[in-house]
Amino acid sequence: MKTVGLTGGIGSGKTTVARMFKNLGVPIYIADDEAKKLMHSIKIKKYIIALFGAKAYQENKLNRTYIASKVFKDKRLLDELNQIVHPEVANHFKNWLKKQKAPYVIKEAAILFENGSYKQCDKTILVISNKQKRIERVVKRDHSTTKKVLDVIENQWPDEKKITLADFVLENNSDLDTLNTKVCAIHEDLIKLYA
Repeated sequence: MKTVGLTGGIGSGKTTVARMFKNLGVPIYIADDEAKKLMHSIKIKKYIIALFGAKAYQENKLNRTYIASKVFKDKRLLDELNQIVHPEVANHFKNWLKKQKAPYVIKEAAILFENGSYKQCDKTILVISNKQKRIERVVKRDHSTTKKVLDVIENQWPDEKKITLADFVLENNSDLDTLNTKVCAIHEDLIKLYA
């Protein structure tokens, strides 16, 4: 079973690309979604409250807005949060992977390169898009502000740095049909490699 890492900066369209691979029958693991679920486990919750205080959870739900307001202003807090969550996500992914029956799976993660987990992937796909499009998408999707989106972008590696590590680069500045055609071409290449 081969693992293909899928990443891209906030608003680049990596989740859209993941859905396109899913439509082709490829098992998809969305690391950020699984991390959010795991952050409600008793074990992780205890560490997060120790790090951020009682405000980290409201009515037994993760207070994402509060945590984001802290971590995107303090790199040390972001690093500490990642040290709590990422090992748990890695273990969860290993268990999920054992249950899959396909030539390859997609592991979608926002900071695949930044946290070094790309080293556990057989290939990597990077989704890129121009900054203005990314900001517009996230503001619309999350009802966020340009400032908040820029704070996240500033905490992620620039595309130029990630491109040097990626096996495939998908540019997502045009329409969905064009993007889907590119995804299908990468899928065909991966099937040739791993089927």
